[in-house]
Amino acid sequence: MAITRQDLESDRLRASLCSTPLASSLLPEDVFERSLLDALACRPDAGPLNGDVWVFGYGSLIWNPMVVHTERQRATVHGYHRGFYLYSRINRGTWDNPGLVLGLDRGGCCHGMVFRIPSHMIEQEFRLLWRREMLTGAYHPRWLRIRMGGPDAPEQRALAFVMNREHEGYAGRLPDSRVVERLRHATGLYGPAREYLQQTLLGLATNGVDDPYLGRLWRQLQEDDAADAARASAAAHSTEANGKEVPLPARPHETV
Repeated sequence: MAITRQDLESDRLRASLCSTPLASSLLPEDVFERSLLDALACRPDAGPLNGDVWVFGYGSLIWNPMVVHTERQRATVHGYHRGFYLYSRINRGTWDNPGLVLGLDRGGCCHGMVFRIPSHMIEQEFRLLWRREMLTGAYHPRWLRIRMGGPDAPEQRALAFVMNREHEGYAGRLPDSRVVERLRHATGLYGPAREYLQQTLLGLATNGVDDPYLGRLWRQLQEDDAADAARASAAAHSTEANGKEVPLPARPHETV
């Protein structure tokens, strides 16, 4: 299923997991609430946005933001980069067959999209974001430095969800082959892990952003698919050929 705004408004996913073995991985309600309130308390001064705030998207937020926003722009976060650093055992995988989703980790920079949340809707929209991104506490909400436009553009602040390296789902820096294996074979409540990569690539490309890392993973995934298809085809032809060369033995004593 695809996540919808209605799912977040009703807190459907948490409610559906509370009676399953996955309940123990959910962030306790008091910790969840404190995290949200802390982020709201630390939001930047009103400044030129007149109380509005930016939210930075680097993965599914790019192609499925769902939050109410009045403006969207390309932006670059400095000091963090995007990577498949989080095992997904709910949304894009299962406990026995985890997928991978993106996280921001320290170092480098990341090109993505920012969404402007109007001041009078910040708390409402942030609560939806928390229900989407902070279900298990895999991320730390942070107000990061961003630039929109060229390198001489003034710095601003945007809320982003960065990796919690202490979380049990933190995968660290995996080799491409391991990432592709997880993306090819895992599926969760929100669909296949490979679809997550494809949609993120398309979302970035639609907004004029090229990510060589994601593109490399997608090409490797397609090559592995093609290799598997070729092996399956060769095995089928071999079985057919062997069947012709070695006929089944006659069984004269069998009766119909």
